[in-house]
Amino acid sequence: MNSIADGSVIIQTSSQSVLSTPSWFGEATLIVEHLRKQGVLSAICERVRFARRRFGHYEVIDFLAVLFGYAISGERTLQAFYEGLQPFAVPFMALFDRDQLPARSTLSRFLAALTQEPVEALRTLFLDDLLSRPLSKERQAGDLVDREGGARVVFDIDGTREAARQRALPQTEELPPAFRRLDKVCAAGYTGRKRGEVVRTRTVVSQAHNYQWLGSFGNRGNGLYRKELRQALSAIGRYLAAHQLPQERALLRLDGQYGTGAVLADLAGFAFVMRGKEYAVLDHPLVQARLHLPPDQLQRRPESSLVRSLYDCPDVPVGSAGVHYRVVVATHPAGNKKSRVGVTRSGVVYELFFTTLPQQAFTASDVVELYLHRGAFEPAPGL
Repeated sequence: MNSIADGSVIIQTSSQSVLSTPSWFGEATLIVEHLRKQGVLSAICERVRFARRRFGHYEVIDFLAVLFGYAISGERTLQAFYEGLQPFAVPFMALFDRDQLPARSTLSRFLAALTQEPVEALRTLFLDDLLSRPLSKERQAGDLVDREGGARVVFDIDGTREAARQRALPQTEELPPAFRRLDKVCAAGYTGRKRGEVVRTRTVVSQAHNYQWLGSFGNRGNGLYRKELRQALSAIGRYLAAHQLPQERALLRLDGQYGTGAVLADLAGFAFVMRGKEYAVLDHPLVQARLHLPPDQLQRRPESSLVRSLYDCPDVPVGSAGVHYRVVVATHPAGNKKSRVGVTRSGVVYELFFTTLPQQAFTASDVVELYLHRGAFEPAPGL
């Protein structure tokens, strides 16, 4: 019998209690060392500046080290992260060539005082680094080939939101006005199916084939989604330029937040597919005439018993500007519970999908399936 034991290995044990390193520490070490080899840490020190008094000897890299570790650790709260890290604070900060871990209160003051300029500088630095190096020597960008043989690169733009609960505060003449710490980062807004009184919205953009993260933009409440959309398009434009791809090769997938005629005008000539929420389109004579004819296709998904009837309307004016787009109407019988998407009329649920994709290259079923496969992307923003 062959043995894998190495005779030079000596194992010693002791009754003395020694703290074990956090489970995520090894992963953090590997990631930080990779960032160091790629020159990212030195670039952060040189290009990301934020001058403010009362930070002592701390630099931006000190606070980013904490945020990197917190993101890698997966801890639910910053308090739990600090409690696990405290016995190993010195070796952790040494990974970044720093000697002292900022206190939680110091980190809080830094984040409260942080302006948009260093945030944009950091975002630009990460995007520059992503575009400067290919994933490997082999072609790994990925693409989607349509029915005419055309290849397209798919980008996902998704607005996610997180709701926060707020307990009621006493309000009397003897007490000062209520102050909530979340007021600077959250505001009243659409909570969807999440419980809470205030929300924060984040727009993320990703290359769908290899999950390359191109940008993340956050704001209070419902966010500045049209401004964030333009920022996402700028990041996609830089990606296309770096890979020497024409804009015609790009295909955007967007969620229903953007499904209005006003927002469609911001897409600047990009091909797209999205869920629509301009339900006034259903009353247009062209759409009504099409709905009285047999459907073009029936669409089924293996994980669901739902069967959608698809009606392809190739040239329908959308929004107040009346710009013409291709509209795919998907219908199915309403269930006992209110449908979470679409609009219900006379026992039928109507869903809208807007696109500029040609019918010869993408059938109505292709359009709907392409949109619904965003489900593979939605877990990714949990990074």
